Amino acid sequence: MPDEDREYLDPLPKVLRLMWPLIRLVDYHVCQLIPHKLLAGPTESLRLSGLLYLMSATQFIALCLISLTGFTVATAVVLSAADLFSWWWVLGLAVLGYIYPRIWLKESLKKRQKAIVRSLPTYLDFLTMSVEAGLNVAGAISQAVSKGPAGPLKNEFGYVLRDLRSGLTRSEALRRMDERVRVPQVSSFVSAVVQAERMGASLGNTFRAQAEQRRSERFQIAEKLAMEAPVKLIFPLVAFIFPVTFIVLMFPIAMKFMQSGASF
Repeated sequence: MPDEDREYLDPLPKVLRLMWPLIRLVDYHVCQLIPHKLLAGPTESLRLSGLLYLMSATQFIALCLISLTGFTVATAVVLSAADLFSWWWVLGLAVLGYIYPRIWLKESLKKRQKAIVRSLPTYLDFLTMSVEAGLNVAGAISQAVSKGPAGPLKNEFGYVLRDLRSGLTRSEALRRMDERVRVPQVSSFVSAVVQAERMGASLGNTFRAQAEQRRSERFQIAEKLAMEAPVKLIFPLVAFIFPVTFIVLMFPIAMKFMQSGASF
């Protein structure tokens, strides 16, 4: 296999680092034969999840195939050792092994979107202060990137700054960020900025209004999660906490009845 240059790619997690030689082997000898049309879906999912600089679409498919094989072999060995071998169990866990990397990819997408929504009001505050201080949009984004908290949104604004320096207009650079992220809050922000630029409105007021709205939405999401917490706690309470509590309370009473000779 040819050597891989990962100088400009993201570092691999520990688990993937151990599996990476096998992933590259399957990718080079098997997954390179997959038609490009079938790679559009995994490529889009990796791009939206921010993992396109970690692995390619063919490497992700190789990971799915390796996970399928590993789950199948492990299930067959364990069931055979326990003398409980069943092809249905092997088939079911093989399917689970194939979709497990996709579940991980979906969770990575949700985690990235939550991080973007959480940090968006902070970056809008930086943009508001910079624009009201007299900087243009490129300078405001530069200040937000240099002072803002680390995370996926910081990287996205860095890409916007790169597009502006390469000659794209503000509208085009922001729309490209919207296409990369696909978060409703970011789409609303981009639409407001593009409309303000067309109408000649003040960008400072637009940024301030967007920051207040995004912060209000974040508080509403937090309140919604707080309201859902009691409902989510019902099953753990009924299934785990209440039975143990009853056992702890009733055991001394039962022991006293047994010592006194009473029967139930």
